[in-house]
Amino acid sequence: MQNLASVFVSQGFEAFIILPQHVHKKINTNNDHDNHNHNNKIIKWVGLEDGIEENTTTPDFFAIESSMENIMPNNLEEFLQNNQRLDEEVVCLMVVDLLASWAIQVANKFDIPTAGFWPAMLSSYLLIANIPQMLRTGLISDTGLPQHEGKITFEPSLPVVSTKDLPWLIGTNAAKKTRFKFWMRTLERSRNLKWVLVNSFPNEIKVGLQTSNSYAQNVLPIGPIHKPNQFTKNISFWEEDLSCLKWLKNQKVNSVVYVSFGSWVNPIGESNLKNLALALEATMRPFIWVLRSTWRQGLPIGFCERIFKQGIGMVVSWAPQREILQHNSLGCFITHCGWNSTLEALQFQKKLLCYPVAGDQFVNCAYIVEVWRVGLRLNGFGQKDVVEGLANVMEDEEMSTRSSANGRGMRDTDGSRVVLSGGVKL
Repeated sequence: MQNLASVFVSQGFEAFIILPQHVHKKINTNNDHDNHNHNNKIIKWVGLEDGIEENTTTPDFFAIESSMENIMPNNLEEFLQNNQRLDEEVVCLMVVDLLASWAIQVANKFDIPTAGFWPAMLSSYLLIANIPQMLRTGLISDTGLPQHEGKITFEPSLPVVSTKDLPWLIGTNAAKKTRFKFWMRTLERSRNLKWVLVNSFPNEIKVGLQTSNSYAQNVLPIGPIHKPNQFTKNISFWEEDLSCLKWLKNQKVNSVVYVSFGSWVNPIGESNLKNLALALEATMRPFIWVLRSTWRQGLPIGFCERIFKQGIGMVVSWAPQREILQHNSLGCFITHCGWNSTLEALQFQKKLLCYPVAGDQFVNCAYIVEVWRVGLRLNGFGQKDVVEGLANVMEDEEMSTRSSANGRGMRDTDGSRVVLSGGVKL
């Protein structure tokens, strides 16, 4: 979202990035995050009161949903009222992350033109947009539960996914039904949006943007969103450990394995952590593993100290991911297939070993493995799985050629220009 805001600012607009208060407080305090002024071009970060207690480390989906539906709308209204009173500050457009679709209703109340923003790939948007078709054909029940197990495709020529991998099928049956209602509300609220901006690149799929439903008529792929050159500072939620970059410089070309499963939760569990640690050690390949200190309980005793002393690896709490992925020492990325990580790996021509966990990650993995063919899926964290998986990815020269071609193709597509051009008047 901050890259998108930077593009708007580079075109002469002033941008406010509005976050839940509990997220805003997590932004690294070493950053001047409340007001970024780059040559009189301003991005302002605003935290809206969300009712989530301060001692809550990582609120779950249901706490966040309750906050967004019941607390944040009134606070956004108050923020807009205060800003609209100032003659020199007029909100001319709201770009709403569709995961926060409640804000669309607030924008409508103030008659503010609104564009939706889908932060993931186009195909995952099409999957959600095809929920009405899934209901009509009886693929899922009216509560979102699959009526049979198996493989499905939601658009011709797109890779198949399993019915068990639908993005709302997480947790208990009650949790799955609640998540499905969340997506149904999102579809209903975004139905009349004039634009939906998707953080993906135009040649992501070969079938174009025509779909069989009424929700995807104004979908614009605007990625990969490049930050304009004058915006050199990224906002981070945690302080990055830059020592890994110095260590990386001393490694051989295409030899290092980078491991990261995202920033908010521990997605693989303590038992898998131990298995992965032992497997990485057994590969004898150098590695950097991003792992929050609060998630390390499952590691073998003395693991971090041992691998650092031997010079075979580093475990860091947070890392400068883009710099690592750009480095020529990096040979493979073990990832949960979150879209930002996937997009960066594609941009920097890196091969992937995939372990999707939830949500859109299964769709992303299907593209990595079946469409772009720049990675393989990891079925588990046993020593044999990891050792063979890394060997198959890192020693596949044809995969390297495809990865390089994909990366060059993405660099030739500057999607950020689409935001304010391409015949679209925002």
